[in-house]
Amino acid sequence: MEKFVLVTGASSGLGKETALTLAQEGYKVFAGVRKQEDKEAIEACNENITAIFLDVTSEESVNCAFEQIMQKTDRLYALVNNAGIAIAGPVEYIPCDILKKQFEVNVFGAIRTAQKALPLMKAMPDARIVNISSMASYGIFPFVSPYCVSKRALDMFFNSLSLECKMPNLKIISIKPGVVKTPIWNKSLDECDKNIEHLCEEGKKKYEQEFDFLMKNARKNNDKGLEPSDIAKLVSHVLKTKNPKLSYNIGKDSIFARLMSFLPQRFVNFAVKKGLQCKLK
Repeated sequence: MEKFVLVTGASSGLGKETALTLAQEGYKVFAGVRKQEDKEAIEACNENITAIFLDVTSEESVNCAFEQIMQKTDRLYALVNNAGIAIAGPVEYIPCDILKKQFEVNVFGAIRTAQKALPLMKAMPDARIVNISSMASYGIFPFVSPYCVSKRALDMFFNSLSLECKMPNLKIISIKPGVVKTPIWNKSLDECDKNIEHLCEEGKKKYEQEFDFLMKNARKNNDKGLEPSDIAKLVSHVLKTKNPKLSYNIGKDSIFARLMSFLPQRFVNFAVKKGLQCKLK
């Protein structure tokens, strides 16, 4: 029996790599994209891929996307919630509209898509929802709190869904990568630089040095990060495994973040602050 999978945020990077990997393994993949050129590019890669226009922040777009899906199938084996953005900056000065955008994509976008996907999963004996979360969900990273909180909210919401959902056939899995080499992360870092440039003088005086250091460090770490194919292979493993784990950490930095989460919060906060102060001396 053919297995249909929807991958959101498949225009580039991790989402595109996941869509291609699954298509090569024989899955029928619906790849969510936002531009015509991205649609044409990914469909040309593999005949098992059908690209659909999907903006997870738009109810209308999500509805239209599922109308297209239902023209091809009435069953969906898996949803891979990959669409996401990263916003950073000092909490004291981040406008609420920017915070809302972070949650609209990373949290409500995934919820919106899952609500439409669930009815198509009921008939599948072993349906899956795979959320691409992040090591940031452990919340030990200063100046990226919007991203950290959005990923934590994503995990908590879908954990609650797994407890209340009356679909024993459904498995919900969270993948928490460390840094991944993707165009979206570099684009997000560029946006972060703009955020600090637009700070008032008081804000720059308070935070520019720390923020500058962390952004440079993030760019350096990005070059050493995981390949998108590493995550795509793990998604494939999760879809094929009979009893996948509820959560996967991939990358040394992600494993370290998880270990830190077991320590007392007061100690973690002290260590992170002291570490940053030492680096800036």
